[in-house]
Amino acid sequence: MQRSTKKQIITKHQSHQKDTGSPQVQVAILTERILSLTEHLKTHKKDNHSRRGLLLMVGKRRKLLNYLKNKNPAEYQKIITELKLRK
Repeated sequence: MQRSTKKQIITKHQSHQKDTGSPQVQVAILTERILSLTEHLKTHKKDNHSRRGLLLMVGKRRKLLNYLKNKNPAEYQKIITELKLRK
C-alpha cells in the first residue's frame, strides 16, 4: 500500500488530529490491504503464503470489529456502512 493512500485512509477515519491507532483506523487500513491482496490472489491462485496472510488479516479485522461492537456500537455501525462490510 502506498504511503499516501494509507495517509488518506487515516485522515478519513481518525477521531482526532493525532489518531492513528484507533480500531476504526485499523479496520479501514486492514480492509484496504485485504482488498488489494484479494485482487492479487485472483491472478495468483496458488500463492498459499499470501492466502494465509489474508486469512490472518481477516481474523484480525473481525476481532477489531467485535471489540468496537462491544465498546461503541454507534461507531461500529458507522464504520460498517462506510466500508460496506455487511449487507
